[in-house]
Amino acid sequence: MNRVEDILAQVNKVIIGKNDTVAAMLAGILSAGHILIEDVPGTGKTTLSRVMARVLGCTFSRIQFTPDLMPSDIIGLSIYDRSREQFVFKPGPVMSQFLLADEINRTSPKTQAALLEAMAEKQVTVDGVTHPLPEPFIVAATQNPIEYEGTYPLPEAQLDRFMMRLKLGYAEESEEMKIIALDHEESSFDTVREVITSAELLEMRGEVKKVHMAETLHGYITRLTRATRDHADILLGVSARGGQYLYRVSKGVAFVRGRDYVLPDDIKDMVGAVFSHRLLLKPEARLKGKDETHVLEEILHQTFLPVNIEDRI
Repeated sequence: MNRVEDILAQVNKVIIGKNDTVAAMLAGILSAGHILIEDVPGTGKTTLSRVMARVLGCTFSRIQFTPDLMPSDIIGLSIYDRSREQFVFKPGPVMSQFLLADEINRTSPKTQAALLEAMAEKQVTVDGVTHPLPEPFIVAATQNPIEYEGTYPLPEAQLDRFMMRLKLGYAEESEEMKIIALDHEESSFDTVREVITSAELLEMRGEVKKVHMAETLHGYITRLTRATRDHADILLGVSARGGQYLYRVSKGVAFVRGRDYVLPDDIKDMVGAVFSHRLLLKPEARLKGKDETHVLEEILHQTFLPVNIEDRI
């Protein structure tokens, strides 16, 4: 069993029946992306993040986002040390390799924005002093898309920092029977072991970068990205950053699937996860019953897919 298979096997001990979602999250992490997990309560969003952090050998911090949370509660603050007669930086939970931002949409935009610098530049600035974050630095955020009372929708700039938006959904009947019957002790984190170290995770990220993508597939991603800006039902399409993320995670998916080259299906399978939260549909499209999934299916159907892919290098 190779490292990827071992990682997935460990996570799937606890997250039952969601193999594709777990694999997609791993591909995103190996592509140096941050992950937004959006679903109703009780589907395992928090559990998935905690288990993934343990299996990948990362230091872990969890922040429960609430309306009274302050930016300093996330990034830390400077406290005056009388014995040293100077201000000393007391780091917040952001100073960890794997940060779980639980129910991120329950805090104010000011506090949400405290994560922007960290996610984009892997550093935080307090009182004019910049503090680098540990490597690797991964943010997994959760939110409930159903409950809107007391929530603050993530602005487009914040959403754009997440490489992917994943949904777990309810398990199939056979899997749900297993989940319900599981003994608490058997499903605890004690059954999950660390597969790799954080240093090995960085090495695997380097291997993902070397995965080959044919020029024709590179062009396919570009056409998909640009097609979102020309579609009649879309008010705001995907930026170049979104296309870049699709390029990166397609390599990550190929790597997770055991290949050192990208196939068209790797790209198509990730379009929804990478593009859907970056689209702003027109009101009339919503009135016609369309959502991001329907529109992206139309774009995939209409965009030219290269048949002859150049030989991999």
